[in-house]
Amino acid sequence: MDSASIVYSALSLGILGLIFGILLSYASKKFHVEVDEKIPRVREILPGANCGGCGFAGCDAYAKAVIEEDASITACTVGGASVSNLIGDILGVKVGSVERKVAFVKCNGNCDSAKNKFQYEGIKDCVSASLLEGGDKGCSYGCLGLGTCVSACEFDAIEVVNGVAIVDEEKCTNCGACRKVCPKSLIDEVPVEKKIRVQCNSKDMGKIVRSNCTVGCIGCKICEKNCPAEAVKVSDSIALVDYDKCTQCGICVSKCPTKAIKEIITCEKRVINLN
Repeated sequence: MDSASIVYSALSLGILGLIFGILLSYASKKFHVEVDEKIPRVREILPGANCGGCGFAGCDAYAKAVIEEDASITACTVGGASVSNLIGDILGVKVGSVERKVAFVKCNGNCDSAKNKFQYEGIKDCVSASLLEGGDKGCSYGCLGLGTCVSACEFDAIEVVNGVAIVDEEKCTNCGACRKVCPKSLIDEVPVEKKIRVQCNSKDMGKIVRSNCTVGCIGCKICEKNCPAEAVKVSDSIALVDYDKCTQCGICVSKCPTKAIKEIITCEKRVINLN
């Protein structure tokens, strides 16, 4: 190749590069989308967990939704009240008190109190195990204890103890990951300050419950009849607590014949049951 050809090739490439540069510059200006400056400010204060607990696909999506879609500024369960207040400062909105909620496993049927239908030796995953006759547990509503929720939790807030999942409320951010993967739908969210809880998820009749688990709710209504605040009702064979009415008096706990209603306390970074 002679020198003239080299110069011509280089010149052609230079001209093409200039043309493409001009076109890209024009396109960037023509199709530029203004981004509200508040969006990156909100994103900066979010914890970056990208857990989806807010209901959006990660922190970027949530920050955008807060500014452009009026999403709740208290939806970040990981950041809690402190992050909500910072978002409120950016938006010029005063944030009231934010009730902290945590995940709660509605089952106390551990290896000592619950019976099994058969010995399961398959994949150590609750979803997989539930495909085989609903799992090995005699109670079709009970925790299978294979730790699918443990694997789903990014905050190390759940562990399986004696065959039942237990939530460490100090670590729990109520992101909802455990609730999504539980095939039995027995993980609920509860106000962390409300310690009177029904630790059972069975909707079977009392006789069937007794045959499978010694600590299950039998729907006897003793708790309902003795609650002075009318905060406990039995529906579908299971006791339910209305936390808006519950005064934490503990009468239902003391009256429950199977101890399915517990008073939960946090002690030394672990959740334990009284009674």
